[in-house]
Amino acid sequence: MRTGATTVPAVPAVRVSRRSQLAALSVAMLRGFFRDRITIFLTFLFPLMFLVVFGLIFGSQATDSIRIGVVGDGAVLDQLPDGIVDIQRYDTLAEAQEAVRRGDIPAVVSQEGGAISLDYSAADQVRSGTIQSIVGAVVGQANQSAAGQPPQFALYAQQVEADALQPIQFITPGIMSWGVATSAAFGASLTLVAWRRRQVLRRVRLSPTPVWAVLAARIGLSLSVAVGQATVFVLVALLPIFGLRLSGTWWLALPVLVAGTLAFLAVGLLVGAVSRTEEAASAMANFIVLPMAFLSGTFFDIRAAPLWMQTLSQAMPLRHMNDGMLDVMVRRLGAGAIVAPVTILLGFAVVVSAIALRLFRWDSI
Repeated sequence: MRTGATTVPAVPAVRVSRRSQLAALSVAMLRGFFRDRITIFLTFLFPLMFLVVFGLIFGSQATDSIRIGVVGDGAVLDQLPDGIVDIQRYDTLAEAQEAVRRGDIPAVVSQEGGAISLDYSAADQVRSGTIQSIVGAVVGQANQSAAGQPPQFALYAQQVEADALQPIQFITPGIMSWGVATSAAFGASLTLVAWRRRQVLRRVRLSPTPVWAVLAARIGLSLSVAVGQATVFVLVALLPIFGLRLSGTWWLALPVLVAGTLAFLAVGLLVGAVSRTEEAASAMANFIVLPMAFLSGTFFDIRAAPLWMQTLSQAMPLRHMNDGMLDVMVRRLGAGAIVAPVTILLGFAVVVSAIALRLFRWDSI
């Protein structure tokens, strides 16, 4: 041994089994998973939300009766099954047909002698087809009861809208409204969170630029994107392969588009005000906008849902945006049809913006 040399004691080798390594990594990953609230939300709560929504919408649909308008009296009308259809009587056929055009009822049945007329709406082809099957079965049963005689009753079915109207007429307004709502909510929320984390908001606050100028720029951007989205949607739907036909009052959809954009821009500002990260903002915006699309009649007729859910949908801005778009783009209604939707959407925007302003933070801390 050398004089003055320092002897370092040997460290015994620690052998860790592969099983122990796997267990340690598994525990670490599991802890990391449960510490991330966004991951937990996207894994459990977000999919569960769809189960709840669809379960509530379709859970009692099998026992719900279909509302149908009836004008006059007759042997066939008296045989309509009460447990399957909910009969609503009208004094005149014109009044009932107008109710079908407005979407209050899916169809109306009238009888004049042996002629049975069924006027239905193309807006809900599922329920219209169901009603045609029910009325057709009743007419067939009435003819069979007179055995050995020529058929006494004949069914004449036609849609109340113009023959040129196709399902695309009723799909386009809802999908377009949902696209605009999603863009406005996500754009505002993600931008606000990103600017806060990158200290952009602090620089804006310290700069001579007034706050209203920043807000006006965001509103202008959202409205420009919304108009661009709507233009693309309509141009694509107008292609011969889809066959969209705009009504004479289609331009009245612009005020609805502006009011709806402002409403969901306010939603985005509220989400951005309370979210700390872009992931949290994205999850929260999805949690608000996506279920609202299903509960507001974007992808299917909300009138097929239980009555209490139809009432609940009236509190959702997307429902009023969808209805306003549909009334002027498809149902050929005038300016009076958009007064209520626009008023509700603007009122919603003001209230939610006030809440967002109350919760707004310049810094991420």
